[in-house]
Amino acid sequence: MTKEHSPDRLDIKAFAQAGGHLSGHDSLLKYKRLAEEAKGLHPDLLVDWQADGEVRTVAGLGAQIWLKLKVHATVPMQCQRCLGTADVPLDIDREFRFVADEATAEALDDECDEDLLALSREFNLRQLIEDELLLELPVVPRHDECPTQVEMSSSDDDFEEANEQKPNPFAALAGLRKDDKKS
Repeated sequence: MTKEHSPDRLDIKAFAQAGGHLSGHDSLLKYKRLAEEAKGLHPDLLVDWQADGEVRTVAGLGAQIWLKLKVHATVPMQCQRCLGTADVPLDIDREFRFVADEATAEALDDECDEDLLALSREFNLRQLIEDELLLELPVVPRHDECPTQVEMSSSDDDFEEANEQKPNPFAALAGLRKDDKKS
């Protein structure tokens, strides 16, 4: 008999001990916080993911519970250069080590290279997937090459014309200085 594992309520320890494997092709609309960052969502946008659990034995430390997570998604965002829609590919390939509780994870965080998470019998894998995708989003999304020509001027003709009409305030000072040299 095989035990079914649910990504929404995953017993991490049992999943790792069974050498479990889960994968999915979820609609991007299922990830609410990620959907808020996107522009022009439609139901065809997918988040492809797979998760593998394993128990690794480390000399002196005993058995450790690990989760390997791979995720791929394409999120439409607004290009900050041309203001059009840019499809931003996101790829995640990470491993997480699980420890007894949050306090242990916090205490070991500074001395460990790996990502640490607290062990849980009702771990929400989809929430971890969403968190990791949000962390991968670019701060300034943009196309490699924008599909439309981007105007790169910092001012317009009206602005230049207004500046030409204003007298230079230092011109009067320069005139005073010339008068001082004559005396």
